[in-house]
Amino acid sequence: MKPFWMMVLVALVFGFVASLAFANPEMIPKHPGYPSKKDVSPVTGQPLTNDPGQTNAVGAKALKEAAGFDDARSVQQLADPNNQRILKQEGAGILPKVQGPQIKIEPPVKEATKVTASPDR
Repeated sequence: MKPFWMMVLVALVFGFVASLAFANPEMIPKHPGYPSKKDVSPVTGQPLTNDPGQTNAVGAKALKEAAGFDDARSVQQLADPNNQRILKQEGAGILPKVQGPQIKIEPPVKEATKVTASPDR
């Protein structure tokens, strides 16, 4: 391998390891935990589990929280905030009546000129 590509590979590996090392634990979703007893080690007296005393995540509360976990991102927003000013819909092709200034769009051509075709050209 060429030295340049070796340096790129080392930088990528270092970046991946650093991203794992500096990960923010506050971004991990909160949950009630896993079933555990308040058992302690007979040698050191430390708890044998990471979350002693936590209850099992079962029941209606756990199911409700799991079902609504992603609602903030995935739920449809059917009320468009841009339509709050509309007072009356006029129909297809006509601008609605809104609160505030009334916008009138003029046609791009006000009058047309008729050009006669000359067959000798």
